[in-house]
Amino acid sequence: MPPQTLPLISRLRDILQLRFTAVFAALPPAVLANISPANPFKRLARVLGYAALRLVGNVFRPIRNPDELREAVWLYVVSANNYEALEFIRQGRPDAVLVAGQAKNIGRYNALVNRLPLRCKLLYYWQFPLAFVGLLRTEGRRAWRFFDFIFYAIGYYEVYRRALRHYRPRAVVFSNDHNDDTRSLLLACRAEGVPTAYVQHASVSTYFPPLGFDLNLLEGQDALDKYRLCGPVHGRVELVGMPKADAYLSMKNIHPFISRVGLACNIHDPLPAIADVLVHLVRELPDLTFTLRPHPSDERDFESLRQLLPNLQWSSARSENVFNFLLRQDALVAADTSTHLEATLLNVASIYYRFGTNPLTKDYYGYAARGLVDQAENLRQLVDLLRGYARTKPGDLYQRAAYYNATLGTINEGHSQALTLAIFADWLNKHQSPT
Repeated sequence: MPPQTLPLISRLRDILQLRFTAVFAALPPAVLANISPANPFKRLARVLGYAALRLVGNVFRPIRNPDELREAVWLYVVSANNYEALEFIRQGRPDAVLVAGQAKNIGRYNALVNRLPLRCKLLYYWQFPLAFVGLLRTEGRRAWRFFDFIFYAIGYYEVYRRALRHYRPRAVVFSNDHNDDTRSLLLACRAEGVPTAYVQHASVSTYFPPLGFDLNLLEGQDALDKYRLCGPVHGRVELVGMPKADAYLSMKNIHPFISRVGLACNIHDPLPAIADVLVHLVRELPDLTFTLRPHPSDERDFESLRQLLPNLQWSSARSENVFNFLLRQDALVAADTSTHLEATLLNVASIYYRFGTNPLTKDYYGYAARGLVDQAENLRQLVDLLRGYARTKPGDLYQRAAYYNATLGTINEGHSQALTLAIFADWLNKHQSPT
C-alpha cells in the first residue's frame, strides 16, 4: 500500500472507530464505568491521572530494550493474548522482535517485550481542543461521552511516525486491529511506507474496522466474510488456520460423556448473574465438577463467590493459557467469547448462554447462528443440555469449526504456524525485492 496520510479529524475517527459504535455505547453501565466513567468529573479525573502517570511519567521512565529494533520485523502487541498469538514468529525468524508502547501492560510478558518511547506524546496535546470540537461535529454526543478516549489517543500517531523513521523496521506485524494505539501505528506505517501484516488472534465481529493491512492472515472463511461486511478489504488475504492452536489439535477430547464443565466469563457478564447460574448448576448437577475462568482483564472481586461455592474450581487466565484450561474440561458454558471456538476445536462440548441482556451483543460472534455451539436460552435449557452431554458426548463436535479454521481436516491441520511463516516470508521478500 503506498504512503497515505489523513487529516487530524479523519485520522482520529479511524483510530477511535470502535469507541464510537452503537454496540460500545450500549455496554452495561457497570462495564463502561471501568473503562470510561459516566460522570464527566470522574472522566476528567481519570484523564488528569493519565496525564500525570502516563504522559509525564513516561518522560522519566528509562527504556532499556533487550533487542535491536533497527531494520527488524516488529511484532506489535497490546496484551498477553497478542503476545501468545505472535510469539511463534519471533521463534521462527531471527529478525523478529516483540514491541509494545512504553507503558503498555502485557501482563506476565511485560519484561520480555521491547518498548517504543512515548515521551514526545506530550508535545501533541495542543491538538486536543481542535480534535474534540471536530469530533463533536461528526460524532455528536458520543464525542462528549468518550472525551477521555480522544485524550488518550492524541499523539500516538505522531510519536509512532517518529519511531518508524528512526528504526526503519522491515515490516510491522499486528494481532489487534481496533485498539487506539494499534490503529495509530497502522496509520503511521501507511504514512511512512512501512509494510504491515495482520495475524488474527481471536474471532472477529462485524463491528470491527475494515481490514486494511498489506497482508492479512486470517483463520478461516468466517473472519473473511465478517470483514467484508465491515467495509472494503485491502491487501492480500490468506486463510491459515489458528497458529496458536497447532500444539493442541492432536489432543482432542475423546471422552464419551462429560464430567468436567468450565465456565468462562468477562467484564461484560454481570457478577450476580454468574453467581446465580453457578449456584443453580451445582445444585442441579451435583455429579459434575465446575471451574470458573474469568478473563485476564477481569479484576472484579470474586471472594464472595468463593465463599458461596467452596467446591468451585478456578482457572487463572494470567497463569494458565486457554488451551490448557480447556484440556481439563469436557464442556464449556460461556456468553460472547472466542473461547467457544477454541473449545470446539478440541472437541469440548460448548454451550452459548448469556449472562447479560445487552441486545446489541447477542450472539456477538455469530457462533449460535452458524451452529458452532449449542444455545441455551434459559437455565432449564442449560441444565438439559449438560445432562444430555453427561449421558453421551459426540466425538465429531470439532468438525463444526471448519468454517472458522481453514486448515481443519486438511494436510495443514496442526501446521498453521509453518504455513503462516512461509507465506509471510514469501510476501516480505517479494514486497521488498527490487523492481
